[in-house]
Amino acid sequence: MKLSDADTEENRAAFSKWYDIVHEQLCIRWNLTMALYWIRPYYFINLDSRNRWYITNIENMPSEFVESVKPKLNKLPNAADYLFIRDACRSAMENGDYEYKNFPELSYYAWQISEQVNQEKTVSAEKKASKAAFLRWFNPLIQALRDLGGSATPVEARNKIIENEHLSDEEVNITRGKNNVNKFENEVAFARNYLVNAGYIDKSVYGVWTLTEAGKTVEMTDDLASDIFKKGVADYQTKRENGSAALADDDVDTVHYWIYSPGEGASMWDEFYNAGIMAIGWGEIGDLKIFKTKGDIKIKMKETFGSNLSYTHAAHATWQFANEMKIGDVIFVKNGTQQLVGRGVVTSDYEFDPNRKDEYGNIRKVNWTHKGKWQHPGKAVMKTLTDITTYTEYVEKLNALFEDETADDVEEAAKNYPVYTEDDFLDEVFMSDDEYSQLVGILRNKKNIILQGAPGVGKTFAAKRLAYSMMGVKDIDRVMMVQFHQSYSYEDFIMGFRPTETGFELKKGAFYNFCKKAEIDSDNDYFFIIDEINRGNLSKIFGELFMLIENDKRGLPLQLLYSDEKFAVPGNVYIIGMMNTADRSLAMLDYALRRRFAFFDLKPGFETDGFREYRTTLDNEKFNKLINCVESLNNAISTDESLGEGFCIGHSYFCNLDAESIDDRCLSGIVEYELIPLLKEYWFDEPVKVKDWSSNLRSAIK
Repeated sequence: MKLSDADTEENRAAFSKWYDIVHEQLCIRWNLTMALYWIRPYYFINLDSRNRWYITNIENMPSEFVESVKPKLNKLPNAADYLFIRDACRSAMENGDYEYKNFPELSYYAWQISEQVNQEKTVSAEKKASKAAFLRWFNPLIQALRDLGGSATPVEARNKIIENEHLSDEEVNITRGKNNVNKFENEVAFARNYLVNAGYIDKSVYGVWTLTEAGKTVEMTDDLASDIFKKGVADYQTKRENGSAALADDDVDTVHYWIYSPGEGASMWDEFYNAGIMAIGWGEIGDLKIFKTKGDIKIKMKETFGSNLSYTHAAHATWQFANEMKIGDVIFVKNGTQQLVGRGVVTSDYEFDPNRKDEYGNIRKVNWTHKGKWQHPGKAVMKTLTDITTYTEYVEKLNALFEDETADDVEEAAKNYPVYTEDDFLDEVFMSDDEYSQLVGILRNKKNIILQGAPGVGKTFAAKRLAYSMMGVKDIDRVMMVQFHQSYSYEDFIMGFRPTETGFELKKGAFYNFCKKAEIDSDNDYFFIIDEINRGNLSKIFGELFMLIENDKRGLPLQLLYSDEKFAVPGNVYIIGMMNTADRSLAMLDYALRRRFAFFDLKPGFETDGFREYRTTLDNEKFNKLINCVESLNNAISTDESLGEGFCIGHSYFCNLDAESIDDRCLSGIVEYELIPLLKEYWFDEPVKVKDWSSNLRSAIK
């Protein structure tokens, strides 16, 4: 910013120093120049792909400019080159006869022209059929299902295709990959997935392929098959990006709890209560929905109120009020730090009222359920608006003050959960249909299972998704996750005495409360997930529950250590543990506990249909070479007497990439900062082997 205010040699040197530091950070690419542009759009040039394409065309910029700048755009320029490009571009625009005279105008023209070119390319591309191998099975699969009456098992459908297409034994039995996957079966399965996505095959019945009404009449041409493939790739990539969170909860609509101050000293409380609204200040900056980031809000606040403050808390509060708070959220109203004066439920989206004469133009409608005075438990936060949802014990104490009327409101708001099926699980987790069926069957029978595997096989990623797929919905109220560690105790897990202001109080633990919740909802399954289960002292944590968690001891009551009550683990509670098999610092599991759990190995998913489809969407030669190298590395690890299969490298190191972001810097970052350090740990006493495999990995991405 100093450089944009005063273009001096001193400021250029300071800018260059920090630019080059950021330039070397992992996964920093052209977005560095985009950020500079948005900070000072009239001073810094945005070198995104569109602008780079535009300014290196002699129809848009002088030929001498193009000749001098183009070589510097083969990769992200360092500070000196970036400033050279910026200066040269500004000079060319000022001295040339162009419609654009500054960087924002240049970006606009680049966008406008590129859209025209892209439209022409799209029209041209639509005339070409995709070369994906499995597209050849679209029409034969549709025809086979028609011949079989519109519905068939996968085996029946494949056999009908073989009959209709007169396939030879050689064509049917070709295998590929280290696991000798049948090529024909694999490609037909791919075809079925894309036809499901396009709406021609129904997936509602597991293990049965059924034509939809559209599938019964569709004429599957090469052009249509190509269009289905392109749309499927786009949809798949979007789904991977939107569903990439490890815990799979991002799309679950849950109730949040907020503590809120209606003006200083609750000065606006009576007015807001009578009007059925809540409002926060800073209305002078206008409608909050026009700001795309918290940073934009802070900039506007500094322009409006002065730059002597950071406005970090103010920007955070206004951003949350406009973008994160939602209908159904619960509001606790405070007066100062010692008193609560009301409670309500949000009933509208954010609104801006430009007609208010005061600062409170940012508004949401609220159904105020309570008004009065209650002693706040402890000391409340000083901020105007705070999301307190994650402070569960604090929320319970606040709810207890209003428990006469709150339960129905909150329960009703929390019931809408997204459907989540076994197909959704298989779309997101790199696992075969057979493995999934086996996993579910084991957990149903044993009730306790430990997912074990090497680093990066997706244990945490799969755990909640497994629970949701077995429930059929993403009901987060029926799933709980904890992480064991060396300090985790029976008191945390079941119950124990905890100090209070007046002495000690018997507190219930996470598993105790979860079981009590499941006990009164016996018609539904509940899932308790334990991450890093082998990091805790299991004998101390489980205590007398060693026996109660057995599948044939469910419902059997046993006297608890710290209370007079008898406790039982309900039959509808399933326990999913996770364990890293490559962690040599941990002892083996207690045999008494081990016999009460089933163990399921999660393996690297490079050979699964899902990961192959993921590779197809990336369509990157260096990425494919790197994966092939890692598969060879895993073979070496598996046969190493000091390691074995439990130390293989998992697929999650390579997930959540997209065709736009995957480049040399990104792949190099994975190799240098994730894989090679792991090899140094594995073969700490074999430096030659580390050196050889490090060289192999680096060579794969050259």
